Amino acid sequence: MHHYSILDLSPVPERASPADALANSVALARAAEEAGYHRFWLAEHHNMQGIASAATAVVIGHVAGATKTIRVGAGGIMLPNHAPLVVAEAFGTLETLYPGRIDLGLGRAPGTDQMTMRALRRHMTNEDQFPQDVMELLSYLGPDSPDARVRAVPGTGTQVPVWILGSSLFGAQLAAYLGLPYAFASHFAPAALDEALAIYRARFQPSVYLERPYAMVAAGLFAAETDAEATYLRSSQVLSFARLRSGQPGKLPLPVDNLDQLVPARVLAQAEGALSFSATGGPQRLREQLARLIERTQPDEMIFSGAIHDPQARIRSIQIGADVLRSLVG
Repeated sequence: MHHYSILDLSPVPERASPADALANSVALARAAEEAGYHRFWLAEHHNMQGIASAATAVVIGHVAGATKTIRVGAGGIMLPNHAPLVVAEAFGTLETLYPGRIDLGLGRAPGTDQMTMRALRRHMTNEDQFPQDVMELLSYLGPDSPDARVRAVPGTGTQVPVWILGSSLFGAQLAAYLGLPYAFASHFAPAALDEALAIYRARFQPSVYLERPYAMVAAGLFAAETDAEATYLRSSQVLSFARLRSGQPGKLPLPVDNLDQLVPARVLAQAEGALSFSATGGPQRLREQLARLIERTQPDEMIFSGAIHDPQARIRSIQIGADVLRSLVG
């Protein structure tokens, strides 16, 4: 493993506002930069009271402007919601403003419900245009062509690194075919992780973007001074996910000691299963768990997500995580 990074959804905690969440994201990015994390990615979600990063490119620009060296990007932009040209212009502008620091991860899912999809003016068709849209986007960010009738300005020639994101086998196959880096969303959907990585590595075709496969694996990270405190902090994430699965999404809940009394056993089991690819604990336990995850997946990079209600505890979590990860990076 070469690098470790942070994925942030800019969570809106209970008793706080989206403005608080965005300020927390900036503080987290600055702490991540100081702690040695390689990237800080934000994700696109719409119509969710508990996530403040819907206008993802805008938030990326805000975070990049508040930091100095850490790479900042999208993990990801949900491409079906946007025209490829608009995405190329947005990220070409970001790369022009912050040269050498911008990443563009692309997702295939809309990241929202059907009513919101209509509000986004997404065309509702059964045809999957994702591969074609990715290739169109790559062309806008690539070298200028004298034959081009449409150009992204800014965008053309910026060569913003494009990643394929996924939680199934489709993304792994597409990333391998196009010779692009690949990130798997195992922090909330670990079921197909091992098979997806195997397919990506076996079928990878060298390209102008990459000579060899580069796989990034996402995991939960909840660190504290003690195992008990880390487990307590993680309860906010589990409770939030359980509420989402039960059709009751909302702001990030306060942590609790009695998850089993607040969440039906079946729903709790589903939430724990979805969030199982994670490391939770004090430094020693964290090291043991992270070492197992790295040994299992042999990633080129890991990216960590951990929605913790208290922003200072979240910063402390990634600091403890970085202390442990330094000894595991090869």
